[in-house]
Amino acid sequence: MDNEKLKWEITGKRKLLHTPVFDVIEQAEVSATGIKGDYIAMEAHDWAMVIPELDGDFLMVRQWRHSSESMTLEFPGGVVDRGEEPAEASRRELLEETGFEAGELKHLGTCYPNPALFKNRFHVFLARDLVATGKQALDDDELLTYERVPIDEVVRGYGKGELTHALMGTALAFYLISRG
Repeated sequence: MDNEKLKWEITGKRKLLHTPVFDVIEQAEVSATGIKGDYIAMEAHDWAMVIPELDGDFLMVRQWRHSSESMTLEFPGGVVDRGEEPAEASRRELLEETGFEAGELKHLGTCYPNPALFKNRFHVFLARDLVATGKQALDDDELLTYERVPIDEVVRGYGKGELTHALMGTALAFYLISRG
């Protein structure tokens, strides 16, 4: 089958649910071959994650994740606010969660976190030349700590213990690709 016959066209949309984090949308669609169906999609702001590199270590955050009911160790990150560029969001999240500012910020990659369900994109940046301000600026309901972890420990340990956040793994893959 040629690629054009794999495509679907959205013929209608209906919002099923609005939440503070995402909206659930039902999409009426028709394939190029005439198949019709209703499919669920989630509309959310883009997400950004920053990999802070500091003298052979990563600067990482430890926090409780409500859905998995587990503690995770991951790179700082969060939602790209309306009107904000992903690079700005990465700088902001780094400062808010760790109290460090990035002297250098490099875009490593962008992907869809789960294109089967989510419409948003996930942006990954590398932060170097970090400067400590000594002040975190956490959200009212945000409880986390930050720590330095050797890079090789994170690479070898990914997928085990507290290093199980899939988007963190994607960011780590972008990082390793950038290193060749």
